[in-house]
Amino acid sequence: MEAKTKDLWVFVETNEDGSAKNVGLELLSPGKMMAGKQGGALVAVVIGSGVDAAVQAASEHGADKVIVVDGPEYKHYSTDAYVIALNALVEKYGPTSMLIGATNNGRDLGPRLSCRLKTGLTADCTALDIDEETGNVAWTRPAFGGNLMATILCPDHRPQIGTVRPGVFKKSEPCAAHAEIIREDIKVPAEQIRTQVLELLKEMDGENVDLESAEIIVSGGRGVGGPEGFAPIKALAEVLGATVGASRAAVDSGWIGHAHQVGQTGKTVAPKLYIACGISGAIQHLAGMSGSDCIVAINKDPDAPIFDVADYGVVGNLFEVLPVLTEEIKKMKA
Repeated sequence: MEAKTKDLWVFVETNEDGSAKNVGLELLSPGKMMAGKQGGALVAVVIGSGVDAAVQAASEHGADKVIVVDGPEYKHYSTDAYVIALNALVEKYGPTSMLIGATNNGRDLGPRLSCRLKTGLTADCTALDIDEETGNVAWTRPAFGGNLMATILCPDHRPQIGTVRPGVFKKSEPCAAHAEIIREDIKVPAEQIRTQVLELLKEMDGENVDLESAEIIVSGGRGVGGPEGFAPIKALAEVLGATVGASRAAVDSGWIGHAHQVGQTGKTVAPKLYIACGISGAIQHLAGMSGSDCIVAINKDPDAPIFDVADYGVVGNLFEVLPVLTEEIKKMKA
């Protein structure tokens, strides 16, 4: 389809309580820069049920306009309802490009929408820019197992759509809300929604693992040696008020649940403090945490690649270092 405007849209995904998920607010930051280069407005799109909190947050984090679709059929995410609503909005307003968070729902929504609109989609992007001569979005994502970064263009079809990993960008500080609020009434008949949520289950390991919004993460890798090796990592995380992360090697070995995985095939994170314990620093893991403000590496191999990105490094056995570090932090807090 032809773009009717130069506007850039950000899909702001919502939680069950109607608040905005972090990734949508994060994407408003690069979205502002990109919309400026394209010469259009930054538009947040909010779909859900009882989503006033998400609308307010989108306005406070830089959106020029917020398009809202609010109805009971959107209480729980469903492919059918959300694609029908978003497709109708795109056909009406004609944005030139759209950013969607690469969450479970976003990875489902993006391809279905792009197929209906007969346009392309670049998945799991880690960097974004605009070619100012053509107005094309330069979508950058890992390729060949994370060993190469590919930049992809979509010059012939609109809107240009991409999913972007949570944690890649930092959300801006909230400011006074100024966005124009546009409410659209889009009803989706029940017979068009082919799935329904029967029950919500907690994480398999019984923990609420929110790596993307964690300010401190303590992660363990192959060097922990087994599931019991995460005990000192969990102890340090507890005194720091941190979230426990893990490398793919530890997850694949069955030592900890997949919800804790950081890296190219796990979560992309950008906490204020990331402590890597027994993690060698394969490029796939670095792709998921190198945006952290401060990285501390603890590894007995002085040549481990993790030390190349670490701000502080400790060469030593994590089972000797972590208990001492945990006790010292306890003393400081006391």
